[in-house]
Amino acid sequence: MTDDHSKLTIKKDKRESAAMNGPRRTLLLFGAASVAIAACAKSESAGDAAASDAAADVVAEADHDAHGEHMAMGGEMRDHKAMMAAAATAIRPTVPEYAENFRLVDHRGASQELFYRANAPAVVIMTQGNGCPIVRNAMPELHRLRDEYADAGVEFLMMNSNLQDSRDEVAAEAAEYGIDIPIMMDDQQLIGESLGVDRTAEVFVLDPAQGFKIVYHGPLDDRLTYERQKAEPENRYLQDVLAAMVAGEPVTTEPPALTPGCLVNFPERKNKAMHADISYSEDVAPILRSKCVECHQEGGIGPWAMTDYETIAGWAPMMRQVIRTDRMPPWHADPHIGEWKNDRSLSPEQIKTLVHWIEAGAPRGNGPDPLAALNLKAPEWPLGEPDLILDLPEQKVPATGIVDYTYPVIANPLTEDKWIKATTVKVGSRETVHHVLSGYIPEMPEDGKGYASRWVTHTGGYAVGAESNVQPENSGSPLPAGGVIGFQMHYTPYGKEAVDKTQIGFYFHDETPELINRNSTVIDVSIVIPPNTENHKETAYVEFPEDAVLIDLFPHAHYRGRSSNTRIRYPDGTEEMLISLPKYDFNWQRAYEFKEPVEVPKGSLLITDTYYDNSSLNPANPDPDKTIVWGEQSHEEMLYTNFVYRWKTETTSNRQDEYTVALDDSRMFGAMDDNIDRRLTRDELRGVLGKQYEKSFDRMDLDGDGAVSMDEWRKIQMFRRQKQRRADASSAKKAKSETGDD
Repeated sequence: MTDDHSKLTIKKDKRESAAMNGPRRTLLLFGAASVAIAACAKSESAGDAAASDAAADVVAEADHDAHGEHMAMGGEMRDHKAMMAAAATAIRPTVPEYAENFRLVDHRGASQELFYRANAPAVVIMTQGNGCPIVRNAMPELHRLRDEYADAGVEFLMMNSNLQDSRDEVAAEAAEYGIDIPIMMDDQQLIGESLGVDRTAEVFVLDPAQGFKIVYHGPLDDRLTYERQKAEPENRYLQDVLAAMVAGEPVTTEPPALTPGCLVNFPERKNKAMHADISYSEDVAPILRSKCVECHQEGGIGPWAMTDYETIAGWAPMMRQVIRTDRMPPWHADPHIGEWKNDRSLSPEQIKTLVHWIEAGAPRGNGPDPLAALNLKAPEWPLGEPDLILDLPEQKVPATGIVDYTYPVIANPLTEDKWIKATTVKVGSRETVHHVLSGYIPEMPEDGKGYASRWVTHTGGYAVGAESNVQPENSGSPLPAGGVIGFQMHYTPYGKEAVDKTQIGFYFHDETPELINRNSTVIDVSIVIPPNTENHKETAYVEFPEDAVLIDLFPHAHYRGRSSNTRIRYPDGTEEMLISLPKYDFNWQRAYEFKEPVEVPKGSLLITDTYYDNSSLNPANPDPDKTIVWGEQSHEEMLYTNFVYRWKTETTSNRQDEYTVALDDSRMFGAMDDNIDRRLTRDELRGVLGKQYEKSFDRMDLDGDGAVSMDEWRKIQMFRRQKQRRADASSAKKAKSETGDD
């Protein structure tokens, strides 16, 4: 149906209705208004097919304007409102009594979880669609109510379920119309389907105290309708509802039968009967095999094994919940940013297939059971038998309390230099080992501690879901003969005493690879996180002194970590977001390897922004009343993004170690330079790191301009290294003299 045809149909229906009386005339007016609604929906729906479906569906709906015309005529049908309500019930999706938990990313890239707002007196969700005039016109009032009830703690959200609206387009619409309420992107339409969304501009009010019961569903007020608006509303539905809830009174506001807005096309609603035909054998099991079974198998890190249909069916409701809340699979990179090797996330089609199959009752259907036929069991070493296996010292972990980091060292048995191709860490106690890091140290430390500051090169690590580290093709990391391997071990008690016997397996290249991989970190030990703050931001960066390529990123924080992103600022000032984790999960950490390495020109800044939730809303927060600074324990915090890179012109036969020294020199400067202007001022000296440099600030300000530039900082680091080399040489000479070796 075209727009012109819609207009002609409306005119024709109105001419016919003007010549008629009684019920027939009323019904024709009702139909004419419905065509107008269909035309509005068509402008907001995806494609002509959607518009045709909308036009076919609205034969029983009425426009508010048509209803007003009918009542003004003084016709005999006094039960017209009842007819409207009955018609609405017949064609509109069912709105549930309660809203289930969900997590969506909003138009700004931030994660929004419904149950995170459990302490709010009310949660308001209004549906949004680009181009909808009713939504645009309603925004000033929605903003007013948001501001009016901010102190009361009422939460306001919006949600876009339109097939045709992308995140970037919604962000542009929000910017143009001044919308500063988060607009959640319901890309798979699963949340809109389950809430019974029909149109844009629908308002849902949820009561968290009653288990997120939907206490109101309807329009914001009665000021707006199709192509008509009043100067002031006669009924302020949402305001009345919120006033009652904040006052602790029952909600008695009755919404009108219909909410004006632009129809949202939900094609899977029409296909709902077909969801029972989704094949477990051909559709569901292959998804689980490719994305889930690696962890969910006997001996795997998953808490249960996906062994057969019966097991899957038993866990199906829980699977639906963890998919809707984006807890599983544990892949937290925003799919709208970057492309990754070994992407463990579910595609939009896979998500819809699994959820719709479960909502249809998880039918078995016909065909063999592919999972039962696999009979999988996690291998002892997933990459095969290692070339070298080292056993770490046994560690007893108490049932409760805090276990300080341990730093064991193991003698390196190699008698010749090797190039690491891959490593796998096999932990002995999965329940207690949070992470393992390791690095090569040329000599055994006198105190026997394998601190990371002593590592010359990284030699592999472990975090839940990231046990193996495989180097890109034709590249590796050096492992010299002799010396020791130092480890950083982090244990977290889980209520039962345990004994950990961790091993690390090394896989070596048969021949020297061409390329050398290096490892560094964006780190900020100056962080200070105020108490009772929900979204505190800290920023740090490093500066690349020469051209490089970036291979992967590994963001890390602790219990209060909420989200994290890493971006690159090129020498010309332009920026590109490389990775975003809208919902950081302390329990699942991993390296994200770019599908194609990222080119990093000389002078570029690699910048990490990490956001922390130090409020009572964070269920993992040990104490929201404490000011949090840098620390190694999980109840303290870190801003720490590890990254693997290569120098553009470096090969294993042409090493450029001086570039790495210059890169690492920038780390502490980038930790303190919060406004990223390459000038460190005294007011930027914060936290543990700030105290360390405060006394020497004036001496570091070589030109006396009141700030320490990056160039001045690099000169100071060079002076310190020269001083240290002289001191080391003097100590060595003195030792030889005392032993008579001169």
